[in-house]
Amino acid sequence: MPPLIESVVLQPLITPIDPGVGGRRERRIERRSFARIHDAIEVPRLIETQVNSFEWFKREGLRELFDEISPITDFTGKNLELHFRDYIFGEPRFSEFECRERDLTYAAPLRVNVELRILSTGEIKESELFLGDFPVMTDNGTFIYNGAERVVVSQLIRSPGVYFKDDKEPTSGRSLHSAKLIPNRGAWLEFETNKRDVVSVKVDRKRKIPVTILIRAILAWQADETGDGRWVPDNELEQHGHNEHVIEVLKHVDTVHEHPYTQATLDKDPSHNSREALMELYKRLRPGDPPTLENARSLLESLLFNPRRYDLAKVGRYKLNKNLWERDARRDGVSNSPSMNVRVLLPRDIIKIVEQIIHLNNGHGRADDIDHLGNRRVRTVGELIQQQFRVGLLRLERVVKERMSLQDPDGATPNGLINIRPVVAAMREFFGGSQLSQFMDQTNPLAELTNKRRLSALGPGGLSRDRAGFEVRDVHHSHYGRICPVETPEGPNIGLIGTMSTFSRVNEMGFLETPYRKVYNIVENAPVWLEKGLLLRDVRDLRTGDLIAAKGSRVDSAISRRIAIGLLRGQILREDITDPASSETIAETGTEINRTLAEKIVEMPIKTIKIRPIVSQEVDYLSADEEDRFVVVQANAAIDEHNRFVDNNVACRFGEDFVTERIDRVDYMDVSPKQVVSVSTALIPFLEHDDANRALMGSNMQRQAVPLLRPDAPIVGTGMEFRAARDSGQVVVARKSGQVLSATGDKILVEEDDGNEREYLLRKFMRSNQDTCINQRPNVLRGQRVEVGEVIADSSSTDFGELALGQNILVAYMPWEGGNFEDAILVSERLVREDIFTSIHIEKYEVEARDTKLGPEEITRDIPNVGQDSLRNLDEHGIIYVGAEVQPNDILVGKITPKGETDLTAEERLLRAIFGEKAREVKDSSLRVPNGVRGKVIDVKVFARSEGAELPVGVNQTVRVLLCQKRKISPGDKMAVRHPRCARRPSHRSLYRAHRSVP
Repeated sequence: MPPLIESVVLQPLITPIDPGVGGRRERRIERRSFARIHDAIEVPRLIETQVNSFEWFKREGLRELFDEISPITDFTGKNLELHFRDYIFGEPRFSEFECRERDLTYAAPLRVNVELRILSTGEIKESELFLGDFPVMTDNGTFIYNGAERVVVSQLIRSPGVYFKDDKEPTSGRSLHSAKLIPNRGAWLEFETNKRDVVSVKVDRKRKIPVTILIRAILAWQADETGDGRWVPDNELEQHGHNEHVIEVLKHVDTVHEHPYTQATLDKDPSHNSREALMELYKRLRPGDPPTLENARSLLESLLFNPRRYDLAKVGRYKLNKNLWERDARRDGVSNSPSMNVRVLLPRDIIKIVEQIIHLNNGHGRADDIDHLGNRRVRTVGELIQQQFRVGLLRLERVVKERMSLQDPDGATPNGLINIRPVVAAMREFFGGSQLSQFMDQTNPLAELTNKRRLSALGPGGLSRDRAGFEVRDVHHSHYGRICPVETPEGPNIGLIGTMSTFSRVNEMGFLETPYRKVYNIVENAPVWLEKGLLLRDVRDLRTGDLIAAKGSRVDSAISRRIAIGLLRGQILREDITDPASSETIAETGTEINRTLAEKIVEMPIKTIKIRPIVSQEVDYLSADEEDRFVVVQANAAIDEHNRFVDNNVACRFGEDFVTERIDRVDYMDVSPKQVVSVSTALIPFLEHDDANRALMGSNMQRQAVPLLRPDAPIVGTGMEFRAARDSGQVVVARKSGQVLSATGDKILVEEDDGNEREYLLRKFMRSNQDTCINQRPNVLRGQRVEVGEVIADSSSTDFGELALGQNILVAYMPWEGGNFEDAILVSERLVREDIFTSIHIEKYEVEARDTKLGPEEITRDIPNVGQDSLRNLDEHGIIYVGAEVQPNDILVGKITPKGETDLTAEERLLRAIFGEKAREVKDSSLRVPNGVRGKVIDVKVFARSEGAELPVGVNQTVRVLLCQKRKISPGDKMAVRHPRCARRPSHRSLYRAHRSVP
């Protein structure tokens, strides 16, 4: 089997950069690649899904919501109208750095221009409205919420649309099909067929009714192609929806006499026309309410045809058109599908679903595979926030309507009508409590990156881990290049939480796409890539990939001829070229086309020229359902230096099958061997020799590696180490090219090429969410030239811009007096002594001084029954100073709490009279170092209400202490390699080889 992941060997070069800077040296890392298969394209930015999605929300998602809710009218619709116009995000009040330091939320003020119209007078009142501080995404794809970094995980759910399922009848084994119509928002429609050939429907999971009742009712709704519609007049209702009308609608599919689905359903239908059907439908859906025609019409209209109550979304209409109307378009050559702008149901959509069910029951076509990625889509961060913001706006709408009914129209103002609390509360609810808003895994840069690329099938609107079956958890053929088949958690969430593959991306509809190189086996001798003289796509040389003409260029006949000649030159013919006029053979099979021959062919009236298949440099991103139509060859297929296949037959994928095909039938080729796996899995060298279960454990365990004191990039890598580190967000990347003016421990100053100076602040010994240490250090020197995108400061677990999760040490596979029995490991004492596997951990300790029933607590150095030796590290306020080394039970912050008092004795009353409050009994409630913890205090922060700090109710003062510990490797620590068996139990004993210690 050819190598799946290329192996790259690191060669460190030590070269002096600036001899005048105290002997400082810079080590540059040079990677030498031994890969036999090179990537056709660069790995994309690994967090672009998160960043692009939030940008879409700010640019378009909010606009959609305001358009959806606007205008808000009063209950009568005659007095007031409130319109939302433009909106703008201001600058965040605090920087990311300040928000992390002060436990604040990184948020920007959202302001909206609103317009209040008083309908009785025509007066318009305009105002700019503050809608609260909106949490905004950092450049690294995270949110800083209350000082902690959080990630909104993308959700993989069933796409809106219609899905057909094959339900086998248990006794006879006959295929009886059902359908589910799932909107983005609104009532579900569930169709099913029983063994007596009756087709029924459940509206919004209510009682089952014969589908002909629904068909009769919607035949009275007259909708145009924009989705707008109206009911037929009352006096004409009885003329619509008769049995003959229903039979006429379905007669061209209901053709099997043994199973007359239409007639069998009509026999169960108690109604006879549209009026009766509407009343019957209302009785079934609202059994307790008295049925009236007006109520029945408004109920059905609001359930299916009202855009404010029912929304298929763009993706729902796309899937509906694809499943219902494209088959007819391919058969008849004419598309009758509704416009993509129609986001409500049309009556013909429902009729088409019933036709399709009967069609499938008659043995034509096949049901949908619900686990196929063509039927599952990704709800990214922007869409999830949009959904929650919609909830807040709908609550706000209710408040506005109530206030409109209470206030005098002439005296009403936009600010008086709008209360922003529902919107602020909805966003707080989402970021603070949603299952998809997660505390970011910051153990190391890889853990951070993987958290941002995770796909979860759980969460609101998703699956439950208790009810999810085996099929939905299993690897599917459509996951290829989109979801990693290796990286998933072990345990109850297996298969429900996955990770995006290295090259995959999310398209505008929310479907996962993966890139493929286009394989050409014909050249078109006609301007099919033109429309009104404009190029529809880039045209590139098939051999070199050089651009011949750019998309959007205006092309005349001369340029069109030049493009065709450029495409033909250098190609090898796959069949003879014959002049249609003289029947003379111009060129034989196997001839390489030169310029003269190309010019001759272009002049001939031949539409297509068959050439020997060539793998071009053009890359197309395909979704899973698009890919099923093409034959795709893997990246390891042998090609020569001209990008032509060496063999005449190659191993390919077509749909869910692995087949061997002739090269002239191949449509696409993989761009890279690693496009099938995730970033974490792609970091494992020689993955193709690894067992899948071990690779799963390895890819998961890499995320658990704690940052070491001295990171060391791996000697043998896969080429992904640099990209993983750079896109993780933990390293500092130059935003523009320039020259380093100064590089100190806490900041780097760069003079950019445009003359501006940019300061990069470094994070020094900051605590991560998992108590590991984030410490950025510069890897550039004063006077050094830096380019845009270059890593200028390393973080924990990175070494000169490359991921460095472990150490390069010598390993011996041998027994050693039983000390390494089974999965135990013995390590050299030198590894412990020289801190090779030593890590830094930072823990946070916090104490609050509150108001109690017996009086306020006090932070002080005056603690009862405590000797001076215990107070040696405390300042005059009773707070430990930075730099103090502490042991278990040492005092970090001195605090006293009033004690409940019993009746005082005469002596106690005398003491109280002499010394006043000082004699009052208090107890020691100081913050102390827990057992087993030793370390150094690296930071102390004091927040006091008297100094303007925002603290919870009842809290007067808060003191936060950060304690840094250096932990050496000890027995019981896990030393997992990238193909682990289990936890490792190191023993501190030296190994010897040839009478000397292992280096």
